[in-house]
Amino acid sequence: MAFRRHAALLAAALIVLLAPASAAAACRGARATTRTATTGTLVHATLCILNAKRAGHDLRPLVLNAKLGTAARRHSHAMVRERFFSHTSPNGDTFIDRIRAAGYLEGARSWTAGENIAYGSGSRATPRSIGRAWMNSPGHRANILSRSFRSIGIGIESGTPVGIAGATYTTDFGRRD
Repeated sequence: MAFRRHAALLAAALIVLLAPASAAAACRGARATTRTATTGTLVHATLCILNAKRAGHDLRPLVLNAKLGTAARRHSHAMVRERFFSHTSPNGDTFIDRIRAAGYLEGARSWTAGENIAYGSGSRATPRSIGRAWMNSPGHRANILSRSFRSIGIGIESGTPVGIAGATYTTDFGRRD
């Protein structure tokens, strides 16, 4: 088939309320929360943490992609606003629908994509804690360590789908050919 399209929707929902406390991190802002740092700082800390994990497995670093970032931000915002935690929105929109709507798939001959979501409160809402929880989950770890992915969008929203203080994270991974 001329167009190879598949989505790595390794999407087991991950709630990070009970993850172990994190050790000091080398990435600036890794232990910050939405109350102590800007969203930009948290995004860059999350990217740093994920790329450090990739480097430890001899994988090239992921690069921020604006269109994937738009899809990720919109999804984190929707999960908090509409109080749901899923890769599928209450209106039925899937992860692929969201990255398509953000323009990521336009003009691609082939592509691969994946998504991780998580939320946490208190010290469990930091980039370090979220990254650790994803690495301890086989499906999420597979997305982070996939050789297929080259780009990432990161969306972090203050608040959680269950209405408690914290943060909700979405990472959308992709590669277009």
